[in-house]
Amino acid sequence: MTLPRPLIAIPARFSAAASALRYAAEVSARALVEAVWRAGGEPVTIHPYAPGGFAYAADVAARLRRFDGVLLPGGGDISPHRYTDDGDRHERLYDMNDEQDGFDFEVTRQALRSGIPLLAVCRGLQVLNTVLGGTLCQDMGGPAAEHRQMIHPVTLRPGSRISRIIGGEKAEASCYHHQRIDRLGEGLRITGRAADGTPEALELVGAKGWLTAVQWHPEDTAHNDPAQQRIFDALIGAATGSP
Repeated sequence: MTLPRPLIAIPARFSAAASALRYAAEVSARALVEAVWRAGGEPVTIHPYAPGGFAYAADVAARLRRFDGVLLPGGGDISPHRYTDDGDRHERLYDMNDEQDGFDFEVTRQALRSGIPLLAVCRGLQVLNTVLGGTLCQDMGGPAAEHRQMIHPVTLRPGSRISRIIGGEKAEASCYHHQRIDRLGEGLRITGRAADGTPEALELVGAKGWLTAVQWHPEDTAHNDPAQQRIFDALIGAATGSP
């Protein structure tokens, strides 16, 4: 008898258009869901909405109870009012959406409270950092300094969870981001850095459950890089209670 695949909740990303649809869409990246599927999981895109309030928090918690794991995917920039009150907004910020932010933040809070296995990717890592009181550098310094559309080496902290998953202290990371962590969120520890010092992986000290966060996009190369696919395999292993 084939065991059912563990259900992995992936908050949808709002899209202004999709070629097969007539109107705006809610989407998940195909490479991301395929990496979850290869690992043995059932990727489930969930609808974001964010009215706020106690009843809303309870509703998100109830929605997550039917799932075995959560994957916070990449996406547009987080609105800066979420982590600064100085009114500054860099001109290169893009695709900001308060409803998307609100939903991702509440999913993260509830995942941390419940201990459900959580994998945070790119924007997802930034959401995690912000939820825990950290801040972001709104722009890394323009095209010459950013990590967009590039694969570069990341040095991993010996003995860290991500190092154990990857199977070594180096990873070839496919990145697409123009922001990075400024102030680290409470309880977070940097477990991977790029050559320029940019934090590329995080762990949460004392996390209630399995949690891994990477600034890069492991789904980009997981189809031909076993080290990157192992990140998704580890999420599914945690979701099924496997070692």
